[in-house]
Amino acid sequence: MPAQTPQEVHQLFAKYFSAQDVDAIISLYEPEATLVPQPGQTVSGHAAIREALGGFLAIKGEFNLQPPAVIRSKDIALLYADWTLTGTDPDGNLVELSGQTSDVVCRQSEGSWLMAIDNPYGGAGVAV
Repeated sequence: MPAQTPQEVHQLFAKYFSAQDVDAIISLYEPEATLVPQPGQTVSGHAAIREALGGFLAIKGEFNLQPPAVIRSKDIALLYADWTLTGTDPDGNLVELSGQTSDVVCRQSEGSWLMAIDNPYGGAGVAV
């Protein structure tokens, strides 16, 4: 199901993440999209994003993504939202992560919206 609005990209991401559906998550990214899996590190393309998301998906738990604030200019939008991930790692240890994402989404030629840049750490994810 493609996102029909910029905000729906986040709604679907949270839904697919909670369902542990990596294929559906990847469907929300442009083919050459960039993800910041850790502050100061980037990966690009579906294969690299799939691999990087594996670590997050290995944390079995609850993912919450607040409704985003949106700054939109025609076919590009910047989404800001607070998120939390609480669960357990493969060894059974408690994991609690949180941040404020800043994501760039773009309208595609058929009208759906996809992520071009996924930065779950906002300003903290940028190496200066």
